[in-house]
Amino acid sequence: MNAKKFLRAAGAVAVAAVLLVSVAALARDLAGVTLPDTLTVGEKTLKLNGLGLRQKAMFKVYVGALYLEAPSKDAGAILASDQPKAIRMHFLRDLSKAQLVEAFQEGFDANVKDKTAAQKANFVKMLALVPDVKQGETMTFTYVSGKGTTLQAGDKDLGAFEGKDFADAVFSIWLGPTPPSEDLKKGMLG
Repeated sequence: MNAKKFLRAAGAVAVAAVLLVSVAALARDLAGVTLPDTLTVGEKTLKLNGLGLRQKAMFKVYVGALYLEAPSKDAGAILASDQPKAIRMHFLRDLSKAQLVEAFQEGFDANVKDKTAAQKANFVKMLALVPDVKQGETMTFTYVSGKGTTLQAGDKDLGAFEGKDFADAVFSIWLGPTPPSEDLKKGMLG
């Protein structure tokens, strides 16, 4: 191999390495927020599947992270799966309980039409537990088969709700056909 070909090959390898490092960094960092690569849920370790940014008008609202046992880009398969999963929101601004409840209710109504009546009562109970949030705080929805869906604010458990159907309804807010934004959903799906 002559020197020119060697330098071109070395340059290509260096560029590829930089791109790989950049992609790896993007998997954990978005909008100035760094979220963990893994979450421990019960006895399982969930891996970060992807991050997305929720914007409303010109405002950045939160970074949403989807955690799964095995990576997936298929929202339907993720919802159908009875495997542990979690969505963590890291808030980029202060939001009132009323603002969060309104947003969650819109997502629920837009994505859970066929199950709304069956899950409505539990969803209303969950919404009652939603607190005001400050910039930098997190809220996490976690599903574990046989245990149900847990809502957390920071590290504090606020409540748990039984059944996979309820988990499907909650996770459909972000992974259903009408997410808060397509960019958010695409980012969470990696």
